[in-house]
Parts: sequence; structure tokens; C-alpha cells
Amino acid sequence: MDPEAIGRSYDQVARKWQELPNKSYGIAAYERAIKFVTNRGSALDIGCGSEGRMMDLLLKHGFQPEGLDVSTEMIALARVRHPEVPFHHADISKWDFPKKYDFIAAWDSTWHLPLELQEPVLEKIFAGLTPGGVHLFTTGGLDGPGEKEDPGLLQVPLAYSVLGIPRLLELLPKFGCICRHFEFDQHPEKHLVVIAQKI
Repeated sequence: MDPEAIGRSYDQVARKWQELPNKSYGIAAYERAIKFVTNRGSALDIGCGSEGRMMDLLLKHGFQPEGLDVSTEMIALARVRHPEVPFHHADISKWDFPKKYDFIAAWDSTWHLPLELQEPVLEKIFAGLTPGGVHLFTTGGLDGPGEKEDPGLLQVPLAYSVLGIPRLLELLPKFGCICRHFEFDQHPEKHLVVIAQKI
């Protein structure tokens, strides 16, 4: 499934997304990642969604955040919640970074890209960090590369792909970063949280 199709799937659930019950989901990982950030300047939330709680968190920590999402509806609702925050409606694989960021998050978002886009997008994100900048992201904790499609949380078609742990660990130093945190946070589910910092 291409990113535009993923955007259309999320368009269907954008309003329901704001009503999901677990408002603490992902917060602890963001808080952990932010502790590694020395310069609380610009921040980018890739796959920012519509509900705005991560924007609230980034603002609380003194960042000047921006959001990016491939879903038109998610972005429209996010702009209502945070009219002061710049939001970009774009596919991260085609988007040109306008500047470098001190913190970039991609929580449960870039894993929707096709497998052939995983490496180039990861490289693009790391290139978009300032020196010492931090990237928080999630992926599937598989031992090798893989792709799948399933109905997702709200029963719309969603595709996922992962590079696999060995390849991911090879790429971090290649892209000028060091791993600061690596956790299966929902074990036995294979949901992997990674915090990496630009050297």
C-alpha cells in the first residue's frame, strides 16, 4: 500500500482517533527521548495525527513543534486544536525538510511506508537532525525484514513494513547516530521503541 492510500485510510478514522481511550500511550517514550535532547528548539512530529497530545507535550518542554501527516483529515483537525503550530500535509518520503530539527518523533507512523522506502526515509530523518538531535521512532521488532497488511485499530486497511533489528542496528552508525534506548515496550507484542541521537 502506498503512502497516499494510508492517508486515505487515516482520513476515515481521524475523528474517531481523537476519542481513543489510552491518552497515555507513547507519552513515557517521548518523555524518555526528550531527556536526551540538549537544545529544546525545533521539533517535528511525523504522523502527528489529530488529537494533539504530543504537541501539548512538546510545547510543555519548550520546543517549537511542527507536525506532519499524510492524512488530510488528521491535519485539518490538528490545526483546529493547535492553530499556533505549523502543520504540513505531506508524505514524508517525498517531503523536503525545510530546516534541521533538534527532536524528531515518528511514533507508529513511518512503519506504514513500503519496505523499499524504509532505509531512504530513515536516512532522510537522521540527515534532518541537528548535531546532538534525537530521533524517537517505533518499528516492528522482527529479526528480519517483513511486510504485512491488516485492518488496524479502527478496522481500516493499513500496511506495515520493517527492516528487522539487525539491519536497523547496522544503519544507525552508518547514518551518524548512536542508539540511546531500545525497548520492546509491549512484550510479547513485537512493538519496538528506538531512541537514537545524532553524533
